[in-house]
Amino acid sequence: MGWRALLLVASRSAWQRRFALALVVLAMGLATFLLLSVERVRHDVRANFSSAVSGTDLIVGARAGSVQLLLYAVFRIGQATHNIRYASVQAIERDPAVAWVVPLSLGDSHRGFPVVGTTPDYFVHFRYRDARPLAIEQGRVFEQVFDAVLGAEVAQRLGYRLGQPVVLRHGAGVLATADHADKPFTVVGILARTGTPVDRSVHVSLAGIQAIHLDWMAGVPLPGMAVPADEVERHDLTPRAVTAALVGLKSRAAVFAVQRRVADFPAEPLMAVLPGVALDELWDAIGGAERALLLMSGLVGVVSLAGLVAVVVTALEQRRRELAVLRSIGAGPARVFGLLCLEGAMLSVGGALLGLAAWAGALALGAPWVEARFGVGLSLGLPRAGEWMLLAAVALAGVLAALVPGWRAYRLSLADGLSPRGV
Repeated sequence: MGWRALLLVASRSAWQRRFALALVVLAMGLATFLLLSVERVRHDVRANFSSAVSGTDLIVGARAGSVQLLLYAVFRIGQATHNIRYASVQAIERDPAVAWVVPLSLGDSHRGFPVVGTTPDYFVHFRYRDARPLAIEQGRVFEQVFDAVLGAEVAQRLGYRLGQPVVLRHGAGVLATADHADKPFTVVGILARTGTPVDRSVHVSLAGIQAIHLDWMAGVPLPGMAVPADEVERHDLTPRAVTAALVGLKSRAAVFAVQRRVADFPAEPLMAVLPGVALDELWDAIGGAERALLLMSGLVGVVSLAGLVAVVVTALEQRRRELAVLRSIGAGPARVFGLLCLEGAMLSVGGALLGLAAWAGALALGAPWVEARFGVGLSLGLPRAGEWMLLAAVALAGVLAALVPGWRAYRLSLADGLSPRGV
């Protein structure tokens, strides 16, 4: 019996069992979809974190954990346990090995978005993704006390335009009574999209941060001490403290020497971390979660493969006569074995292709939503090498799983298939 006739019989048999086989293909597709999605998200999350800051040699802050300092200074996640004196930042800036320093004052917010108090040097020295500079898409950088420059996502999600007033809120924005409503800022610039936490930040001057807190103490406004917005410039708006500072060096060779000098700073306990080293520590900390996600996706794949074996083996019991007839018309045991293996391979490859198509569609439709909701830019395009390997692994695992029913079919004799049960 030729392979063409054998495949014709097998295809008609599969059509009679199309509902059960469709469920197997769907399960294999779901496993493929999960594996590819977890791999793409894992890779792109790392890429987004790694590209969030580039060209910064050291991050200086109060002595704490290096990962904690990286998270709140660069990614606006969490809060600093202590601020550092602005005089200390100025002293570090005078170090002969230091080329530039960008102070950061964090803690306030606007409608859920973090507020970053800094200097105009932030827009000159801050780099992201292969040393790309920040670009102003509309307007200009801040010059006056109450000027504000918005990240692209802030402007898009809130519908803000140039000239619009912005009211900051003290702290994370839980209480409406914490608004600095008496000192509104004005949008003077909107940054181009970067795919980093910059997009989700409101940038104001350090003088502006100092101005809105002139009549505040310990997180609450001082009664009877309100300072009108038009009178703030009569006061000294030099900040007393900031949250952290980004430091660029004249030579990378001096990075460890400057780091030691910061650690030994006599005025207060400080620490300086290398962004790359802190990122490695972060990946070590969350590596278990990554592996758990991949393990869960792999378990879905194992369950799908078990379903494939179960369906084919169960169908084998119902197809004993069919296989015996094939044997009687000239199909040898090897061809029957090959037929069952081919059927399993087609199911696994069909499931892998279905999962690939679903993954590509979900990626194209969901990437903008994921970036807007979570700030993670998912890259579009063809699967990467690791994703192709996962796809091939799913298809190969399906072929190997089909060997079990194929071997059972190989061992079935012609008389076993034609004899009635119980005889």
